[in-house]
Amino acid sequence: MIALITGASSGLGRAFSKELAKRGFNLVIVARRRQRLMELKKELTEQYGIKVKVLPHDLSDPDECRQLAEEVSGVNIDILINNAGFGVFGKFTETDLDRELEMIDVNIKAVHILTKLFLQRFVKRNYGFILNVASLAGFMAGPMFSSYYASKNYVLQLTKAIYEELRTDKSKVYIGAFCPGPVNTEFNDVAGAEFAVSGISETEAAAYAIEKMFDGQLIIIPKMYAKLTAAASKIAPTKVMLAATGKVQRSRTEHEPSIEPPVNTGADMKLRLSDEELEKAVSGIYDDIMDINEIKERKDEK
Repeated sequence: MIALITGASSGLGRAFSKELAKRGFNLVIVARRRQRLMELKKELTEQYGIKVKVLPHDLSDPDECRQLAEEVSGVNIDILINNAGFGVFGKFTETDLDRELEMIDVNIKAVHILTKLFLQRFVKRNYGFILNVASLAGFMAGPMFSSYYASKNYVLQLTKAIYEELRTDKSKVYIGAFCPGPVNTEFNDVAGAEFAVSGISETEAAAYAIEKMFDGQLIIIPKMYAKLTAAASKIAPTKVMLAATGKVQRSRTEHEPSIEPPVNTGADMKLRLSDEELEKAVSGIYDDIMDINEIKERKDEK
């Protein structure tokens, strides 16, 4: 079996590559930095004995996205992981427009193009997996990180819509969205931000995403605090979520201290409870809220 991974030269993409190599998949790895890809290829082939094809591409160029799809048109790709992406941090009036447009090209256009081209092939043979790396940011708006949050909203909503089309057609093709909170990768350096909340390791994130992908899960969110945040975004008033998100984002800058949680809040409780106790305290809340929303949406349709 063969998996194609974009943004594979570092961070989460590199972790995806290692996780799938460990499972015996041959790989097509894609990124701008050829040297890093070659180093990863050497590591994976020596450690796992798999085959690795290196395809350097700048996915901010739509033509290169099409070229990538064409280059592997004769390869029986089983899994596509749209992982390439980056963020631009800062006030919307102050961030660089060209850099933001480049981000939109990578985070939105590249995902859109590759998802469509590979999905068309997968649907014809009625088999294949597409995992789009979105973010917890995809559930809300993000002051100080506005364009990035908006781009991940696009990825999440696009993936959900395609999922329903495939389900209606009774297709065996899988599509899902991986929506982690903070992951400890190079992303922070590229975005120019620091996370106020400690992230999970890229290895842990990749392993969890792959496991849930094979389980057929539509929206994949590691860690209970992230699931609870996603659930809260569905029911909390918009202005409350905006204020809370903006406060967290502002605390990520290098020049501002991290914000301590107030006493006697859910955030403070999280700090005092063990992981097992926290899991028991909030387990099922996210799924329950999602179920309620689904029932409401179906009633509205009727």
